[in-house]
Amino acid sequence: MQDGAGQPEGPQILLMDGQDADGADQVIRDMAAIEPALVILFGSPREALAPLARALHRALPDCRVAGCSSAGEIGPQGYCHGKILAIGFPRTAFRAEVVVLRDLAHIPVSRWMTQLRETHAHFAGDRDRGLFGLLFSDGLAGKEEVLTAAIEAALPAVPVLGGSAGDGLEFTRTCMIADGEVQSDVAVFVLIESALPVSEVTFAHFSPTATRAVVTAAIPEQRIILELNAEPAAEEYARLTGIPEADLTPTDFARHPLLLHVGRRHHVRAISARTECGGLALMSAIDVGSVLTLGRAEELTHGFAEAMEALPRPPLMVLGFDCILRRLALERAGLEREMSELFARYRIVGFNTYGEQHSAMHVNQTFVGLAILPPAEAP
Repeated sequence: MQDGAGQPEGPQILLMDGQDADGADQVIRDMAAIEPALVILFGSPREALAPLARALHRALPDCRVAGCSSAGEIGPQGYCHGKILAIGFPRTAFRAEVVVLRDLAHIPVSRWMTQLRETHAHFAGDRDRGLFGLLFSDGLAGKEEVLTAAIEAALPAVPVLGGSAGDGLEFTRTCMIADGEVQSDVAVFVLIESALPVSEVTFAHFSPTATRAVVTAAIPEQRIILELNAEPAAEEYARLTGIPEADLTPTDFARHPLLLHVGRRHHVRAISARTECGGLALMSAIDVGSVLTLGRAEELTHGFAEAMEALPRPPLMVLGFDCILRRLALERAGLEREMSELFARYRIVGFNTYGEQHSAMHVNQTFVGLAILPPAEAP
């Protein structure tokens, strides 16, 4: 199907109430009308996702279905919750393949890389079209770093973005979708060929300070810092921020994140909590010897419009992965509506994550987006 100008049609976006028993039938009808190659599902009512995914898979057997549960949704009008977002990619402009990377607990990297390479070889895309990957990982498994590294090693020429599946704010169990299969402890990788150009957008509302600290003791497999600068981690963090250790709150952690400098960028290593032993629990990997920079929160929305305006053309849609910690900070600051208006203006849809993936990195407190653009006008 093509639009009135004869150009390939962009994705179709539908939003349904997670408690609407009849909404699934409408989603299936509307998606069938665009003859999709792929439908992506995101939603915070975990229980409603599985029946819809399986119904779509039965009704559209030639269409791939992928997605995950979320910590919140971004619909056509901005932030929402308790909804299911369905995004259909028309067959005339897109092709897709879905790979399930299983058994995250045991990290079978060789098997994952073999799967990815075989999928890429069999996909054999059109060289005149763009190719990109989407990664949805179980956000409670804590294996995003090894997943992004494995994908980068197996498919170095394929740009990959993604988000870690959530469970609202419960942190108990996620729901990962691959066609008619719904489970946890897996990652779902989607390889997509697009007739439309795409462009990556990233945004973080932090700047580095001059204050640095070295991780001198840690439990890397649990993402816990035990010591900073050879002092108990929470005690030293409190000294660096000037906040009494007994007064540290999640808001303080969000305003003063730890940043890891990789390449030309500082990547957020968000603190989720102070541990009972006086350590700091992170939402991303950390190693002994890492040099961390104390971050400073800037205005939560400042610069976001400029980042979007830097795109070559106004997007047909931006698939957005936005950290739940950013959303909570926006809510506390009374800026949720302002951010939602920006999302609506730039046609951003997606979900709130437990972490974001881009440039072969797993990060936090960041917005990562993939803009699908209309074709460039002929000169």
